[in-house]
Amino acid sequence: MTAHDLDSQSERWMTIQLVGEIVGAAFERGISQYPNVKDEVHLVTEEDLAVIYGTQDSGQVLIGRLASAEGIPVRIDLDKLVTRHSAVLGSTGAGKSTTVSSLLRSVALGGGEEGASGFPNARILLLDMHGEYSRALKGVSTVFKVNPSAGEEPLHIPFWALEPVELLSFLMGKLEDKQITPILDKVFDYKSKLIAAAPVAGLDPNSLTSDSPVPFSLKKLWLELLDPEVKTWLDSTKTTTPALVEAGDAETLRPPKYQPHSAGNTAPYINHAGVLSIRRQLDQMRSRLLDKQFDFLLHPGDWEPDLSGNSVKDLPGLLGAWLGHSKPVTILDLSGVPSSVLGRLIGAILKIIYEGLFWGREKSEGGIARPLLVVLEEAHRYLSKDSDGPARVMVQRIVKEGRKFGIGAMVVSQRPSEVDETILSQCGTFIALRLSNASDRQKVLASLPDNLSGVVDSLPVLRVGEAIITGEAAKLPIRCRITLPDENNRPNSEDPAVADRWQIERLPEAYGRMAASWRSQNPLWASVRPVRNNLSQEEIEQMEREMVESSSVISIGYDDPSSTLEVEFKSGIYQYYNVPQSMYQELMQAESKGKYINAYIKPAFACSKV
Repeated sequence: MTAHDLDSQSERWMTIQLVGEIVGAAFERGISQYPNVKDEVHLVTEEDLAVIYGTQDSGQVLIGRLASAEGIPVRIDLDKLVTRHSAVLGSTGAGKSTTVSSLLRSVALGGGEEGASGFPNARILLLDMHGEYSRALKGVSTVFKVNPSAGEEPLHIPFWALEPVELLSFLMGKLEDKQITPILDKVFDYKSKLIAAAPVAGLDPNSLTSDSPVPFSLKKLWLELLDPEVKTWLDSTKTTTPALVEAGDAETLRPPKYQPHSAGNTAPYINHAGVLSIRRQLDQMRSRLLDKQFDFLLHPGDWEPDLSGNSVKDLPGLLGAWLGHSKPVTILDLSGVPSSVLGRLIGAILKIIYEGLFWGREKSEGGIARPLLVVLEEAHRYLSKDSDGPARVMVQRIVKEGRKFGIGAMVVSQRPSEVDETILSQCGTFIALRLSNASDRQKVLASLPDNLSGVVDSLPVLRVGEAIITGEAAKLPIRCRITLPDENNRPNSEDPAVADRWQIERLPEAYGRMAASWRSQNPLWASVRPVRNNLSQEEIEQMEREMVESSSVISIGYDDPSSTLEVEFKSGIYQYYNVPQSMYQELMQAESKGKYINAYIKPAFACSKV
């Protein structure tokens, strides 16, 4: 019978896919009894939909409402969402960040359901590429950031937790195998001596390798590698009298100075012992060590070893800071991290987390007793199929093996076609928002556990914040309106109001503040507009200043309640108003107080002479 014949008979045909049945008062996937010919067919009612989608079972998380019947709540299975991994996919502007923040708040607080308490002991680690989530998840999260603002913690990632080969590649560029081997031998030697001097709990000296996460000094390594490269000798045997002019200093990264070698067979003689021909690579390593933008990695606060390899804090302090606090969500804000090191850094973070939970799986804070969900924002940037970095390797390991050890992954991307196929294929739940690119839609179609071509056809026309949820965590494929958080709990990713902004009157702005934000890599730098707020005479008299070493500044004081910075120059005392405390701390740590004040304080803040 052709379509023309059907039309001529005024009949309408429908293709039905059987997916489940209602048994008692609950819906179950799968068919136990198939319908017979001439059985009655009924239109689905809201009561039926409520049974299918709205069951308030234990372990369900409310995330939104049915798009076709907004009175019906939609819940997904939290166990399946975490242990079977998931992917949140959608074009830019489709509402991915809002969906993720709404989902995480629902997990932490219960999604606004009456009587729902959420999961206060949840453990979620969010890798935030653009600094969008600190406001959206305020109250349920602890934020770690390279340039922290008030209420945020500094982000430190100790370099010695990275694979030494990866670290050397970042510091020195390309090295040959014959150059890498003796360097790794030195690293192993440093770690062996440290372990011999002070045994570390759980670390067997016989199983120690250069890869073991044990602190060592990069500065000492740099100087010991550089010395034979530049050394010259006054004796022809090249064993007793170095032609040293000035000794190097590892702490300040000052290279040693030797007399230049002669052209003929006369002193000073050039050194040949221990030379790896890596002078250029060592110069690059020194530049990296001096570059402030890598301080969070190469000079990680209390985790930075001294020249002997000893550090104030070790791995337990790092794991405790990231995973042991009282909030359900940890945000690692990587917006200030240079893209050149991003892949290696994420690989190092995931390795620290995975190894900690894997080997601690029998402990009460291990992955089995307290599972962890890792949310990977902007995954296409570091999980592409062409990437060979450690981030892709670690995420592949998590999606393949993490389920057994209580580690789940949520991949968030606007370009699923660029994400590694192995990683995407291991995701059991898909939350697909609007996707306009055909190759991205095909990637979603190929990855869906159910072959639902009709679902994929609707992806280009979904509204903002509307998603199709399918897979392990959903009883049936759902077209859902994600519950939007209130205005104060939304991520900083909303579209700018172009028309409105181009119509309103411009505010006066000093471009020095913009440049300072760029240089400090902190968009909130001096974001508080200077408002004059004079101290009283009594407060002026109570201000205590600290003497500093500077050619132009004598002493500096700070009044926290009024955010007033007081600087005693040789020319007089000045007060600067509404200066953030973080800037006062940066000033006190600056090598040159005068340069810092001229660059960041004077152009940005109102002041008066006392």
